[in-house]
Amino acid sequence: MRDALFDISGQTALVTGSSRGLGYALARGLARHGAKVILHGRTLESVEASAERIREETGAEVAATAFDVTDAAATEAALEKLIESHGTPDIVVNNAGLQKRAPISEFAVEDWNAVIGTNLNSVFHVSRVLSRHMAERRSGKIVNIGSVQSKLARETIAPYSASKGGVVMLTQGMAADLARHNIQVNCISPGYFKTDMNTALWQDETFNQWVEKRTPAQRWGDVDELIGALIFLGSPASNFVSGQNIFVDGGMTAVV
Repeated sequence: MRDALFDISGQTALVTGSSRGLGYALARGLARHGAKVILHGRTLESVEASAERIREETGAEVAATAFDVTDAAATEAALEKLIESHGTPDIVVNNAGLQKRAPISEFAVEDWNAVIGTNLNSVFHVSRVLSRHMAERRSGKIVNIGSVQSKLARETIAPYSASKGGVVMLTQGMAADLARHNIQVNCISPGYFKTDMNTALWQDETFNQWVEKRTPAQRWGDVDELIGALIFLGSPASNFVSGQNIFVDGGMTAVV
């Protein structure tokens, strides 16, 4: 008999910010492991194109949705419509993210609001709505995407660090509220991965050498190396795990 401990086949998973980059890799990983995946972005055309690529590669059932996760009303309306079409997701991955760089004294207020709105507020907007339906069903997995910057600060990205630190604490608070409803809420905090968001960083040889020296694994991460943690947190294997933050960072946060 097949062991279902890490089995997510047949589960429905929504991944926000998944038309490209890290979110796309996470969605593709879920699809490869048998989940029905709902991709999300701001522009339906680009999300549908990404959904088709995953469909062709994996043969999985893949749907697409588009809405602004920073808009509470638009998010709620879109999620209620999504539930009518696909049912309440079994797995929700709050991945939508934005980075802006400037010294704190020069950081524009509108950029602060954009970073906090996309990285932190969106987790609240999405989880607030979907957790209600998960609680009615008495099951659900919510996986928030944090960052090593939730623990380690760097110059020019203080708002990003603040947003990701907020995601970690929101994860713990959500776990406190939702565990009684058999909803597990956890966080994955990636280290340095070669994604669209940080292309300028990994193409900068000085920064590239710093990452390789600072990381015990002595390299950048590959996005597929996040899938194992996600499958664990989305599967029955994590049914008694909640409020945790798993660093997938090649050992970076373990050393000085």
